[in-house]
Amino acid sequence: MPAKNKAIDIETFLSKSQHTPIIDVRSPSEYKHGHLPGAINIPIFNDEERAAVGTTYVQKGRDLAVEQGLGYVGPKLVQFVKMAKEKAPNNELLVHCWRGGMRSASMAWLFNTADITTYTLVGGYKAYRNYALKSFEQHYKFVILGGMTGSGKTAILNEIGNQGEQVIDLEGIAHHKGSAFGALGQQPQPTTEHFENILFTQLCKLDATRRIWLEDESKAIGSVFIPDAFFAQMRESPVLAIERPKDVRVKRLVEEYAFFNPSELSAAVNRISKRLGGDNTKACLEGIESGNIARAIEISLSYYDKTYTYGLGNRTQKPIQIELGDDNPSQDAATVISKAESLI
Repeated sequence: MPAKNKAIDIETFLSKSQHTPIIDVRSPSEYKHGHLPGAINIPIFNDEERAAVGTTYVQKGRDLAVEQGLGYVGPKLVQFVKMAKEKAPNNELLVHCWRGGMRSASMAWLFNTADITTYTLVGGYKAYRNYALKSFEQHYKFVILGGMTGSGKTAILNEIGNQGEQVIDLEGIAHHKGSAFGALGQQPQPTTEHFENILFTQLCKLDATRRIWLEDESKAIGSVFIPDAFFAQMRESPVLAIERPKDVRVKRLVEEYAFFNPSELSAAVNRISKRLGGDNTKACLEGIESGNIARAIEISLSYYDKTYTYGLGNRTQKPIQIELGDDNPSQDAATVISKAESLI
């Protein structure tokens, strides 16, 4: 007797996803725009087929659209079953589409006939998105790690995590370091929607009753945006701001960026040329061309330092300054954690 499809709510779905593979049956473009992290895309329709069925539905009605859809899906049924069995080590799968409608129900029926127990998500991906966005309104005990460009915040943040604290690396999720140079050496950025999905997944793994460390960020990290409610909490949270000598910061930035192609560095400088001013831009570009990367970085820091100081001054809570000397992420993390004990 075929296995049965079981429709479950979002909380049960997410709980089961810890040990059961998720199959996203939406089209490739829907999946690419945003999906549950770890979900496997087995699309019932490709993008062109989905568009064609949608057009038929609008122009000629549901019955003809269903017939057209069956014509597309029929030749793929055997392949769908083979793929499902490869992804279902315990003979169970989670399945969802956009609204929890015909696409997920159809695929669940197929998997059931192949004796794969299938759970579909009530409300589909839309229910997941609503649940994820709502989670950002929850109260969290954030501690924000601030500091001027080149202070080594990300390295310290990672060490804070290694020392037993809860950490979310927003720049790591965004695949961008936040500055005009931030995309260098990074993978392509996710969409804002998928950035939110990854952020939600990471939050779910943490204890909301304990403090969570984040690096100080602008609303935008490259081309992605931090959720409004989440960002508002960041702006209201206590800030531990690292103060590091400028020569130490320049040295770190040289180590991070000197190996990139000069044309990439010059393009980054040109992106902030209006803010740097004509003379500083020219001097930066000459430094890059001559191989004097330290000089170019030192000049560009004049812009970033002013921008950061201005942003820090607009916070609700006065930042707690922490003076650090030489670059030692492990030692620096211990110092920063000790300063946070009186905050949260």
